[in-house]
Amino acid sequence: MLAMTETTRCPAILISAPASGQGKTTVTAALARLHARQGRKVRVFKCGPDFLDPYWHGLASGAPVHSVDLWMTGEADVRQRLHEAAQEADLILVEGVMGLFDGNFSAADLAQLLGLPVLAVVDASAMAGTFGALAYGLQHYQPSLRWAGMLANRVATAHHADMLQQGLRDPSLWLGAMPGVQLGENAPKARTAALLPERHLGLIAAHELSDAMQRLDAAADALAQTPLGQRLWTAAEDAPSWQDWCVDFAPPDMAADASIDPPQVQPWLAGRRIAIARDAAFSFIYPANLDCLRAMGAELRFFSPLAGDALPTCDALWLPGGYPELHAQALHANQALREAMAEHVAEGKPVWAECGGMLALCEGVTGLDGHIQAMWGLLPGQVIMQNRLGGLGMQQLVLDTGLLRGHTFHYTRLETTMPVSTRSSRPGAAVQPDRGEALYAHGSVRASYFHAWFPSNPAAVAGLFGATIQA
Repeated sequence: MLAMTETTRCPAILISAPASGQGKTTVTAALARLHARQGRKVRVFKCGPDFLDPYWHGLASGAPVHSVDLWMTGEADVRQRLHEAAQEADLILVEGVMGLFDGNFSAADLAQLLGLPVLAVVDASAMAGTFGALAYGLQHYQPSLRWAGMLANRVATAHHADMLQQGLRDPSLWLGAMPGVQLGENAPKARTAALLPERHLGLIAAHELSDAMQRLDAAADALAQTPLGQRLWTAAEDAPSWQDWCVDFAPPDMAADASIDPPQVQPWLAGRRIAIARDAAFSFIYPANLDCLRAMGAELRFFSPLAGDALPTCDALWLPGGYPELHAQALHANQALREAMAEHVAEGKPVWAECGGMLALCEGVTGLDGHIQAMWGLLPGQVIMQNRLGGLGMQQLVLDTGLLRGHTFHYTRLETTMPVSTRSSRPGAAVQPDRGEALYAHGSVRASYFHAWFPSNPAAVAGLFGATIQA
């Protein structure tokens, strides 16, 4: 591991907002696309747990997008990933989570730790002078933060933008106004408002839309008209440039800080073949989780249940989260796969079914309209869709092999007779019998709404996939 003194300097900003829904994902993706198509190498990171925003950032930047979080992924992982990115990138963008100061480990905490300049994206569609008050409050709430500036989003007219700009106490913070972005010259306002459309778990992933790149280019074109989009790349006299926002990125210094102790990886899965479902129904996969499996020696074999693929020859099976409820008919029709999975379970081979993966294995899904769609029926239970959240937030899962970190986010509940092995809990909290996400055990299947961050405890993950680990 490199020493803390071996830093790499790179322009970087953290893009945040006063709250969710302000447009920070659109601005982050637009900024990445704007610079990528100008020939620069852009690396984008996402604060907190998220599977959907990274699809847009990956398409915009042309590079893998990793999550960074001071609890779930840990400080050592954050520092190492950003340091490695700085060695190859021309620009680093980090999208925040929720509002700037929200959460026990907030986006502001990350910006403070790393010295990242903060760009605040504010939905100014229904305000004028109050934009300045909001900007002043954000800037001074935690005075030690380094600021890049403010970008007004969803601005109606040039006059509206002028009123917003005049409200700023510090004129140097003004980075421009983004209008409602249209797709084509005659695009209706309804389509404008849904530049990056959403469904019940967040944004629709970029790979699900045939015009995803067109949407990104439209956003990049709009951003190119702002001071942020026109900011100079090379330093010039009396003109702001990206060099003003350079950050010195250092790797973690294990010797200097004993609290930084990343989990060790050993070849626990050497020689084991892990089949992984991956398509529009099973797309909630952290790239770092795949890297972790490979680092433990596993051979990964991907297949698409939606495409009618057979189950690859394997020693273990992973069914990640996603949207199986949107593809119930196609999944249920793949009976050859269902029979192969049943045989896999009958042979005692392990299955890790995570959130949507668990849903797909159940008997059926009851929609909001009461209509029941049959699923694979390998787990006893009915999944009930609901309008309210069934679970949200960071979670830890304590197994015999140690503690796994992760999160939960779902709009369904499971009615089942399966025994509960244990439950997840909030970070640092004790397990409670009626709180947290259940870990179900059914034969060789382990299933939960809990989404695991594999690098937080590779040994525990290896145990889920059948390795013998000494506690």
